[in-house]
Amino acid sequence: MNFALRPPSEGRSGPGSGRGSGRGTIMENLEKQLICPVCLEMFSKPVVILPCQHNLCRKCANDMFQSSNPLWQSRSSSSSSSSSSSSIGSRFRCPSCRQEVLLDRHGVYGLQRNLLVENILDLYRQQEASRPVPMKPEQQQQQQQQLVCEDHEEERINIYCLSCETPTCSMCKVFGKHKACDVAPLSSVYLRQKTDLSDGIAMLVANNDHIQTLISEMEEMSCCVEENGQRQRERLEERFEALVNILDERKQDLVGLISKRHDDTLRRLRSLIGRHSEQLEAAVALLEAAIQSMEEPHMPLFIQSAEVLLEKMAVTASHLERPEVRFESASHFVLDTDDLAELLRNIHFSSGVGDDGEEDHEEREQ
Repeated sequence: MNFALRPPSEGRSGPGSGRGSGRGTIMENLEKQLICPVCLEMFSKPVVILPCQHNLCRKCANDMFQSSNPLWQSRSSSSSSSSSSSSIGSRFRCPSCRQEVLLDRHGVYGLQRNLLVENILDLYRQQEASRPVPMKPEQQQQQQQQLVCEDHEEERINIYCLSCETPTCSMCKVFGKHKACDVAPLSSVYLRQKTDLSDGIAMLVANNDHIQTLISEMEEMSCCVEENGQRQRERLEERFEALVNILDERKQDLVGLISKRHDDTLRRLRSLIGRHSEQLEAAVALLEAAIQSMEEPHMPLFIQSAEVLLEKMAVTASHLERPEVRFESASHFVLDTDDLAELLRNIHFSSGVGDDGEEDHEEREQ
């Protein structure tokens, strides 16, 4: 469908001509409330709200915080360094009221986002995009002209053909090519589509809010994952250090048993060696006395000394003490660690036990 423009009738004015100046004043006042006090520009998302209820762009808040705390490290540093650096001073002053703002170890990422201000920003930008741009006089005159039908001159476009989905005039419906089509008043179609578009905008805003909320939740989840991972690493190191301490203590106990048995065995052997050495000396002396007795020429004296020597020989032969069989062996100190080594190689996390379960288990052990 082709349209033509014509000047409006005298005395008629365009829609909303008496409301433009008031609406512009409201939008200007709203714009002043959406200015960041740091960059002096419109807030850029994400917008954070301070404890004093003033708002800042998170980037501007981070710049102020970094300038006030040059030694503060980023969140990606290790937990030990970040905990020590956060004690240096994680604070800055609100540029609007100069109230001191204390931050946790997450820095400005721990500040709450002001979703209301972000939604107002979206609505403001949508309204600004739909506002007519100031035009030159000749452009305003062209804008005030009305659309007319090219097939029927002087006939305004005032109905909408539902079958062809195009605006048209009344004459086209009565005598023209849209005579057999279904039509509706142009104003009703305009209002309906404008309502549908407004609803679509509201749905987009609501969906943006939902996405923003989801992003905030996932950011919090990321912080929790980081903290839980660090905590579990520390717990794992503690558990393995406890196992190492148990093995070391048991090793010391077993080494002590071997040392004690070794010392007892050596003490027993040395005692036997000392006693047998004394017996050997006595036997050598007895042997020498027996040899001398063999040279005794007088039979009565020989018999008398021989009886005494034979008694001593019998006593010496009957008191020989020997250690037990395999007394020197240490085979009973063999330690079978194959099963334990296999168990340690297959050690793994317990399935289905979370942080709460581990804490309950630790409490029961205590």
